Amino acid sequence: MYKTILYTVHNGIATITLNRPEVLNAFNDEMLEELLDAYERIDEDDDVRMVVVTGSGRAFCAGSDLSQGGDTFATDAYDYRDTGGQLSLRVFRLKKPIIAAINGAAIGVGLTMTLPMDIRVVSKGAKLGFVFARRGIGPEACSGWFLPKLVGIGKALEWVLTGRMLTTEEAGSNGLVQIESDDALPTAYQLAEEIIQNTSAVSTSFSRELLWNMLGTTGPMESHLAESRFLQWAGCRDDAKEGVQSFIEKRKPDFKMPISSLPTFIDKTSEEV
Repeated sequence: MYKTILYTVHNGIATITLNRPEVLNAFNDEMLEELLDAYERIDEDDDVRMVVVTGSGRAFCAGSDLSQGGDTFATDAYDYRDTGGQLSLRVFRLKKPIIAAINGAAIGVGLTMTLPMDIRVVSKGAKLGFVFARRGIGPEACSGWFLPKLVGIGKALEWVLTGRMLTTEEAGSNGLVQIESDDALPTAYQLAEEIIQNTSAVSTSFSRELLWNMLGTTGPMESHLAESRFLQWAGCRDDAKEGVQSFIEKRKPDFKMPISSLPTFIDKTSEEV
């Protein structure tokens, strides 16, 4: 079905594999459209609890496809919206927790596309870089919003202004990635399986939406109100009952509520997201 990605679902985990290994999984318009379609499928499928994104071959994604040479980024569209930004906004709206298994080089959009993902696992020694200034362009994929929130404004500016390559150790110590591993993909699967086996789908979906959306608020009241609305809704439903009962009975929980049963408890202030 897809030409630039692979898509599989197994044991509640949807795996998206960027699949242009001959060009280090370089990002192009076709990959954008296929990724957007895959994320729609994921949100519509209650059998999917977690998402893992990785790359084929020795790279995660080496950035934009530069096969058009100097005209790669040229456009005369008045209402142009950058393709990486379209992708990041869709990931931001995703209902399922998502893990980036950065198995190799992640450069430019290959790195910024992971910023709205929830957990980033990187293989040790992978090349990472926000190289936009060295290509005569600027940050994209909504990284002006995501990156400072993940690593702080000072570190974000240092990395973007220099455009230098980062070590995985530096990325980890500054919060860009949460976990370094000898092999990112098995570690990502282990995390995904832990979440699936021990948590409620509606709880993790709400928690993801809550934490990302509260980054844009100026005080704690919006979080308090959203949390209260969810607790009032969830507290009298099956997953809360099962969560407490399984704890009392000292057994693993068997949560059954699908994510499609979850209403929205957070007031959205922008139609863009």
